[in-house]
Amino acid sequence: MMDTAQRARRDFLKGGLGALTLAVTGSGLVSAVRAAGAEPRKYGADSMPGGTVDDPLVFVSIAPDGTVTIVAHRAEMGTGVRTSLPMVVADEMEADWARVRVVQAGADEARYGNQNVDGSRSVRHFLLPMRRVGAAARQMLEAAAAARWSVPRDQVRATRHEVVHDASGRRLGYGELAADAARLPVPAGDALRLKVPADFRYIGKSEVRLVDLEAIGKGQAAYGMDCHLPGMVYAVVARPPVVGGKPHRVDSAKALAVPGVLKVVDIPPMQGAPAFQPLGGVAVVARNTWSAIQGRAALEIEWDDGPNGDYDSAAYRQTLAAASRAPGKVMRDQGDAPGAWAQAGEAERFAADYHVPHLAHASMEPPVATVRIQGDQAEVWTSVQNPAAAQEAVARRLKLDPAKVKVNVLLLGGGFGRKSKPDYVDEAAIVARAMPQGTPVKLVWTREDDIHHDYLHTVSAERLEAVVDQDGKVRSWLHRSAAPTIGSLFTEGAQGEQLFESAMSAINMPYVIPNVRVETAPVAAHARIGWFRSVSNIPHAFAAQCFIAELAHRAGKDHKQYALDLIGPARRIDPGTLADTWNYSESPERYPYDTGRLRGVIEAAARGAGWGRELPRGHGLGLAFCYSFMSYTATVVEVAVDAKGEVQVLAVDMALDCGPQINPERIRAQMEGGAIMGLSLALLGEITFERGRVKQNNFYDYEVLRHGASPRVIRTHLVNDDHALPPGGVGEPPVPPVAPALCNAIFAATGKRVRDLPVRTVA
Repeated sequence: MMDTAQRARRDFLKGGLGALTLAVTGSGLVSAVRAAGAEPRKYGADSMPGGTVDDPLVFVSIAPDGTVTIVAHRAEMGTGVRTSLPMVVADEMEADWARVRVVQAGADEARYGNQNVDGSRSVRHFLLPMRRVGAAARQMLEAAAAARWSVPRDQVRATRHEVVHDASGRRLGYGELAADAARLPVPAGDALRLKVPADFRYIGKSEVRLVDLEAIGKGQAAYGMDCHLPGMVYAVVARPPVVGGKPHRVDSAKALAVPGVLKVVDIPPMQGAPAFQPLGGVAVVARNTWSAIQGRAALEIEWDDGPNGDYDSAAYRQTLAAASRAPGKVMRDQGDAPGAWAQAGEAERFAADYHVPHLAHASMEPPVATVRIQGDQAEVWTSVQNPAAAQEAVARRLKLDPAKVKVNVLLLGGGFGRKSKPDYVDEAAIVARAMPQGTPVKLVWTREDDIHHDYLHTVSAERLEAVVDQDGKVRSWLHRSAAPTIGSLFTEGAQGEQLFESAMSAINMPYVIPNVRVETAPVAAHARIGWFRSVSNIPHAFAAQCFIAELAHRAGKDHKQYALDLIGPARRIDPGTLADTWNYSESPERYPYDTGRLRGVIEAAARGAGWGRELPRGHGLGLAFCYSFMSYTATVVEVAVDAKGEVQVLAVDMALDCGPQINPERIRAQMEGGAIMGLSLALLGEITFERGRVKQNNFYDYEVLRHGASPRVIRTHLVNDDHALPPGGVGEPPVPPVAPALCNAIFAATGKRVRDLPVRTVA
């Protein structure tokens, strides 16, 4: 079993004392740290190609016994990042994976740079820095061996945890060379030699197991819910049932009478825009979770529902639909789409409306955090995607220097974006402050808490309008989105999708169409809107991909061929004036939209599914594709629909082009998980509101896809493993094409269009 541990930076440096310890600075420089607490020695002035978006400072250390310790500074929530990035370091430095120890970093952005595990960025932003630090270690070890033997540097080579002099057969292990290597200058610039792909030992292979695999399989892995400390007490919170609400009257006498209940603590009400602050309410602290839950049930609270008390999702849907049919804020304008529509005849016009409801993250492990305060310091144990945000929240709440707040990052039982918003950690800090010094407080959310008080994926109405000539070619394309924005988290009263949201499969559409307009409608948020796996790509791709299938059918043409013709020849799209918003925070020069790669995944998915083959009655194949998080995906779904309208998903073929494939086993796992999640959202996912309250409660009425309803076959097709390309994302891109591919397959099977999610049955 791979040894994985939590370890403080100071302890880590002590472990490498007298040995070789390397770091990566914010500009991509490799530095050496010679002893505990010493400042890095910096060499060279080169930086990462394409510039640096994040600021990583990630360590590798070699102890005298040869153990290589690599810090994983990104949280692990099933993507395999705690394996993949250390594996990259080990490959470049020719380390024996069996002798590698992976330690999990706590929150320390001053040292590690961005640690927020969102946006499918981990490999995308840290592949090159990890390769550099591994290569630097390898070259320094080789230089140390050459000096020890008094031979030219080019006569020695590192291989499998030792340096070899082929001419004499002499060998030295990494532990024997570490101290000497630490005294050498760190190679930089042209002196730093990365491996060529042909020499990779681990990168691109599937032999390396997850570092946590055995512990997870044996139930020994430590998630946030597994934290247990001496003297620990437990807390749950009664939160306002409506966002923006607060207690009007509280009687806690009956709660305090419940056996095991220790205290009732007020949680201050939310002020202004939600951000990551708690919703407010009343916490019940007890000797165990059951007593805390029973105490909460005994609280007598009258709530002031505030401004969102009349929020009704059915009525709001009509508001969104009306807004999507009216002119909105222009996000992209090319040619004259409104003019083309006005001048076209009725037979040339085609329009369709689509709807995606609110969705909950519903990760298997609900939010949980443990906080202990001792003097002017606090320590946190939690499952969190954004450790720095948790650190800042606790420091702000307790009025401490952030350096005095230690955040221990435990495994996440799912996240999908929810756990980058540390309101639950802030709640735990509030309760811990109210308890005697040194008392660890474990604050637990139930499943009902998680469903009722999530940062929901936005609800949206999408309207598409096209002008199509007699040959079926699209001459004009107008896409309007009416959806509350994530911006409402940070700006009170913010309305309508912002540029970064429109840049997810709306602005950056790749079709050869002379007249294009993309608009958003100014609609208000009545719930906490948060990022969710693949974010606004979900509603935008659902609408656009279903619409293209409808246009193909209207033209009497094969959907796949129609889509390829619409995309046009292989080329790199020049975003022009939209460059700053084209790629969701990434440079379009570094990540150009390459329609050749998009065509490639469409062909791969279609080929895998046997597109065009004869199917039994009631069966259908549906296609959809998407460019998101700098990767290209295409999905073909096969369904069977019975006489009652029940949908059975038989097979899913998913193709992905993410550029260089670092850990194919994890990529396939993310693709398969994305297929299941996408189907779950499309067939079952829906959060609704009445009187400002979420109507769903648990998995019995907010369902996720069960095993029996899952496809019999999921085939993944990984294409274009090109290490000359910068890496794309993997965790989020699989989800957006699934729902439209499913709905297109249903039409192929039944002739019935589905434009509203969830599907449930086909009427």
